[in-house]
Amino acid sequence: MAQLTQAAKTAGPRHSSAPPARRRIKAGGAGKQQHAGPIAYILLIIAAAISLFPLYWTVVAASHTDTDITQPPTPLLPGSHLVENIKVVWDEVDMTTALINSTVVAGCVAISTVLFATLAGFAFAKLRFRGRNALLMIVVATMTIPPQLSVIPLYQIITKVGWFGHLQAVILPSLVAAFGVFFMRQFLSEALPIELIEAARVDGAHSLRILWHVVFPIARPAMAVLGMLVFVQAWNDFFWPLIALNQQNPTVQVALAGVGAGNHTIDHAAVVTAALVATLPLLLVFAFLGKHIVGGITAGAVKS
Repeated sequence: MAQLTQAAKTAGPRHSSAPPARRRIKAGGAGKQQHAGPIAYILLIIAAAISLFPLYWTVVAASHTDTDITQPPTPLLPGSHLVENIKVVWDEVDMTTALINSTVVAGCVAISTVLFATLAGFAFAKLRFRGRNALLMIVVATMTIPPQLSVIPLYQIITKVGWFGHLQAVILPSLVAAFGVFFMRQFLSEALPIELIEAARVDGAHSLRILWHVVFPIARPAMAVLGMLVFVQAWNDFFWPLIALNQQNPTVQVALAGVGAGNHTIDHAAVVTAALVATLPLLLVFAFLGKHIVGGITAGAVKS
């Protein structure tokens, strides 16, 4: 018996010391700082240069005259006609009104889509009700319908209610998107534990409080990504605003259609300048929200 006790004492520490050693090895490997090599930096610089070159050339073309950018050799350095071209754009179209209208339209569409898509996505992801899967399939199936099919009915509706040429004709048909509902449903299915909802209900929280204090904080990264995607899509939308609005009350894309088309010729420098002006607000949004967007995209990519 003494020999067995002594053997157990001898084997015990040897067995118990193995897991900490393995944990130290794993911790050291996981916490090791990874450094990019010179090849990685070279590839990143090349990719960044290729991505930024279109924007750079837009600035270059906007700072030259129409003759400079249409006749070889094509300029590759900025010129001195940027202010001139901006004045031409503002003289040809009401760009101030167009920028304000696009901001209102894109902002309203983004906010409403994020709100309604989060509510619907939460319902499809965590609530149990009859016909849930069938309704979700119907929502997803609507994404296969071409938007051109709804142009004639929508145009008839806005003309009957007197909305032609007004911003509500562009905002109301886009208050929610099937893609947003499916996007938020997929995110909340993985990111929102059902135990949190059950614990909140046990504590006496009603549905609105659960949404505000549980669902929205967890869904914030995905809401930022969806809001940015919808804002950019609404800002760049051209087909329906061109039909529903006019040059007296345009969005940016509708205003761009009337730039540089006087005297049966196209002023390419003015068109490029207008495109640059229309792009600057999006760049500002990316500059302020870029960190949140990247965080939302990468949320859940690394498991703890």
